[in-house]
Amino acid sequence: MPKTGTKETNAVLDNHLASAQRGDLEGVLSDFSEDSVPFLPQGPIRGIAELRAFYKALLTNPPPGFPKALELLRRDVEGEVAYIVWKAEPGVRLATDTFIVRDRKIKVQTFAASFAA
Repeated sequence: MPKTGTKETNAVLDNHLASAQRGDLEGVLSDFSEDSVPFLPQGPIRGIAELRAFYKALLTNPPPGFPKALELLRRDVEGEVAYIVWKAEPGVRLATDTFIVRDRKIKVQTFAASFAA
């Protein structure tokens, strides 16, 4: 997929995706700062401690197929905003993330997914 947007936004997104696919918790967390706020279906989480708990659970007890079967379906980057659509079947039928990147950190993230029953 072609890369547009800022070099910084693309670098953070590239690291985030690669770290998630490796199951690298510290690599994923390095993309965030204490003032980062991911918005999840269950509500926002704040700070590295809450981020660590969320990503640790996701990476140590992942849905079937994640992260090895992660397939990026769409990637759009404009300035400091990145948007991805992905799946990791059979456990994740479809997922979407939006990231706002400033100062080489994800400041805001939105996440939603359809998980297999």
